Amino acid sequence: MASRRRTYRARRFCAALAAAACTAGAAAFLFPALLQGARQAALAAMVFAMPEGGVSLLEKRFFSETFSEEEAGPEDPYVQPAPPPEDPGPDEPREEEETEPEDPGPPLESIAPENRGTITEQQFTSGEGAYYVPLPAGCVKNSTELANEEVEAELEKPLGLAWEDTEEPQVLIFHTHATESYEPYDREFCDTSYNWRSTDNDNNMAAVGEVLARELRAAGIGVIHDVTQHDYPSYNGSYQRSAETVSAYLEKYPSIQVVLDIHRDAIESPAGNLIKPVAWIDGKKAAQVMIISGCDDGTMNMPGWADNLRFAAALQSEAESRYPGLMRPVFFCYRKYNMDLSPGALLLEVGSHGNTLREASYSAELLGKALAAALEDPGEQEKKK
Repeated sequence: MASRRRTYRARRFCAALAAAACTAGAAAFLFPALLQGARQAALAAMVFAMPEGGVSLLEKRFFSETFSEEEAGPEDPYVQPAPPPEDPGPDEPREEEETEPEDPGPPLESIAPENRGTITEQQFTSGEGAYYVPLPAGCVKNSTELANEEVEAELEKPLGLAWEDTEEPQVLIFHTHATESYEPYDREFCDTSYNWRSTDNDNNMAAVGEVLARELRAAGIGVIHDVTQHDYPSYNGSYQRSAETVSAYLEKYPSIQVVLDIHRDAIESPAGNLIKPVAWIDGKKAAQVMIISGCDDGTMNMPGWADNLRFAAALQSEAESRYPGLMRPVFFCYRKYNMDLSPGALLLEVGSHGNTLREASYSAELLGKALAAALEDPGEQEKKK
């Protein structure tokens, strides 16, 4: 029992460090030069302050997403170099790309030497091992104290969500961090003085959310897309402000079943270089998507966390079966992120700051098709086959 308590405290400590790292990452967009030395010092301090085994646990539980294949080691199956589009073979003509290639942007020489960074494309694959729960397609990365068997038992229960025949809105899409934006060019380097933020809703998360909303509307599903910039002009308090927005909509429209907070991730190697999660789907480059589903550790007042997890698993399986490689493993963790407000609430990370808006928008299009099918009546799905 004492050992279990020590393990639990260590994991809670690592979770707190991970949350702090996320906050520091946001600040790093604004003050990269100032925080570079501070980050190194903080990491060194964490190593000495952690309990025995804490460093390994922190890496495996929370930061494995940030390692390139070389940094993680060849034994890690989770991160792989992004494969090129499949060659259809000599007897099958390759489909022509329908869109023009993305703008590669100014040459490297136009960027000041101190602001030059690299962008590495990676494909995050379904992991195997103690922390992964397999799904019909894709998997859940279990970063909680629950045994995998407990997670599997919850996933076997009925989903409890299905589209209704109604003109009332059933989906709410919003953005706690609406001003998050993407790399402006498709290239292997970046300008680190750029902060990957924009108040222009045609170039930030609102644009990605609108693509998702458009796909759902095309499927006959009522959608509310709120484009409030909850993180502007102040980043602090973003989640409190978005919670007020969500609560108001839920009170006004009891028909809402699904609540999606659309973000983009910020993945870097330990050296500070950008990691761009991609998958080639139907000959086009898509930004990989990660679903975050929160779990209650007994202090978070999230009685519906298991409902959210089942929804996450259903969406993950549908999307990954339709578009292999689109989804990173579901991140099941002790995070709240306003997911206590509705039993169909999830946070979605569409790509990272190394991706482009075009890649993220393509992913949102695919995700919308998968979501429309995930909660459709099985009988209706069979009719369409």
